[in-house]
Amino acid sequence: MFYYAFKYIVLVPLLRWPLRPKVEGLKHVPRTGAAIIAGNHLSFCDSFLVPVTIRRRITYLCKMEYFTGRGVKGRSTAAFFRGVGQIPVDRSGKDAAQAAVDTGIRVLRDGGLLGIYPEGTRSHDGRLYKGRAGVAAMALRSGAPVIPCAMIGTFEAQARGRRLPRRVPVTIRFGKPLDFSRYADLPDQRAVLRAVTDEIMYAIRALSEQEYVDIYATEARPPTWAARPGAFSAPGPGRS
Repeated sequence: MFYYAFKYIVLVPLLRWPLRPKVEGLKHVPRTGAAIIAGNHLSFCDSFLVPVTIRRRITYLCKMEYFTGRGVKGRSTAAFFRGVGQIPVDRSGKDAAQAAVDTGIRVLRDGGLLGIYPEGTRSHDGRLYKGRAGVAAMALRSGAPVIPCAMIGTFEAQARGRRLPRRVPVTIRFGKPLDFSRYADLPDQRAVLRAVTDEIMYAIRALSEQEYVDIYATEARPPTWAARPGAFSAPGPGRS
């Protein structure tokens, strides 16, 4: 109840009306049944813009830090993310990745719609980085289709360091579902997981037209401007 109340009372007026995102390929998102929406990650507002464009409830795996803050702000943030049905994931330690996969699979086996960012974190420069294999493991073990999703313009709207989004053209583009049932008997093969992940990232890149970087985003060293709040001198998605 809180999810839909917050969506239509807060998110729609706050994001959909001012930004007026253009939505393409919405027909590819199934109305029922388990599915994974795998997208690029350019901005904090990505996780809120997708829910306002689709009718179904979507569950994202969120970093644990959103749920462990102290003080009034920390408790309010935790209450908000719990209220909208998001699930905390501990990204530290050797078992963190497996815990995230297991959590995602539980959502999918319940017939839910799971949102995930294969890059693992927001892009600091608007480029698309190498995907992590967790999304492939979830897809193969659950049998759920993967719908690639591209956020276009959200980096310019709200890059790192900016508190509120600017009004710039934003497009949310969904691609055709990817079926990986041909690998159903090989869910633990490392080469298969890498191949499936790369296929997903290729589909996202085709939709977003971003420059692709074949390293993990967490391993890419942000340029000095990226640490300055309000800096927007980096090339946006689709530019070299």
